[in-house]
Amino acid sequence: MPRQNRVTPFGDIVADPARGTWMGIRGCLHDAHGRIVRPYARLNWIYCVLEYKGRRRFPLMQPGRYTELFFLDEATALAAGHRPCAFCQRGRYNEFMECWAAGNRSLLKNEKLRAPVVDAVLQRERIGPKGEKVKWKAKLGELPVGVMVEMVEMGEGKAGVVVEGGVREWGRVRRVPIRPAQMVEVLTPVSVAKAIEFGFVPRSIKAR
Repeated sequence: MPRQNRVTPFGDIVADPARGTWMGIRGCLHDAHGRIVRPYARLNWIYCVLEYKGRRRFPLMQPGRYTELFFLDEATALAAGHRPCAFCQRGRYNEFMECWAAGNRSLLKNEKLRAPVVDAVLQRERIGPKGEKVKWKAKLGELPVGVMVEMVEMGEGKAGVVVEGGVREWGRVRRVPIRPAQMVEVLTPVSVAKAIEFGFVPRSIKAR
């Protein structure tokens, strides 16, 4: 039976046998039996490379240790509200912070750009007052490549990533052509979408 450690673009933690390409951390979310009992345990949600300088976590979900979460791709990690880890991918973290600052200058309010400042903004943008996933509306044609959206054309509760010329269904190759004026529910947090717009394109996503 697969572990409950795969994260969807909606931020849900589900059981899936497929192997992820990135690992995520939100603190210790599981109990002694490996069951997820809380959605997060800290505000700095990060995503990491699967292996760093030969270090690997095994077995997974050790009692009292952080819960290893996994994402299909980088666009999914960003849509779920995670940011790059400053330890295992320092260059990528620096790039994210630079693009985030460029796209969100009004949010800094004369504060120094630091990870806790960004994490506090992301917390407001990813989880609503009742624990629900925060979504926002935008015209599809105005969204940058790499942002993830919810689209009724793909079925209820289905997500897709904006790619050149269309929207690709999450985890599949099916693509829906873009209708620029169409309003969609955006899953990627607003400030992260701004960072993508200012140059932080998720890996494996072809930029315009």
